[in-house]
Amino acid sequence: MRSSKRSDPFARISSDGRGVVRAADWSDSDGYYPAHHPDRCMTEQLIDALREAEAVRYGEFELSHGGTSDYYVDKYIFETDPTCLRLIAEAFSERLDGTTLAGVALGAVPLVAVTSAETDTPYVIVRKQQKAYGTGNLIEGELDEGEEVVVLEDIATTGQSAIDAVEALREAGAVVDRVLVVVDRQEGARENLADHDIELDSLVTAEELLAADRD
Repeated sequence: MRSSKRSDPFARISSDGRGVVRAADWSDSDGYYPAHHPDRCMTEQLIDALREAEAVRYGEFELSHGGTSDYYVDKYIFETDPTCLRLIAEAFSERLDGTTLAGVALGAVPLVAVTSAETDTPYVIVRKQQKAYGTGNLIEGELDEGEEVVVLEDIATTGQSAIDAVEALREAGAVVDRVLVVVDRQEGARENLADHDIELDSLVTAEELLAADRD
């Protein structure tokens, strides 16, 4: 495991007032745990796998919401890499309790499928648009009125695609108040989702991912 020491630019004060916490020592949920904690180890393994697969790239990139960034996390790289998929499924499974899963098409479909197999739980797919042929479904798969669902996503920037998926599921009768994402870019998604009574939980944050590359 890499050393838990990070340079000061990535340090912050823990939310519970326990003092300075560096990138290797804090969780995405803003809770404190030591670097040897199993969740920390899992996060480190996933970061290593994302870097090994070259899913994190640097340069000038235009993002889907219209902004630009000097780094890009290529979801199609990690979603087609078996090691990344295995680690993501294992990490997601640690945060799930048998609740039905939902994946947002197209990007989250590999994630929800592999996590469904890992956890032996059913899932549905939420289309971004209702298809204009066949059944005309917006949601593919079996979903009962009042069924609890957790949405899985690849990357959260503004969180709008996750919000759209949650709203579609709610309109279909599901109970949804949680989204799990692989990478939170920390650009407002958490706050935007909270405005819709949705909790965002991520496996890796941009701060953790970029801190690892700067070591």
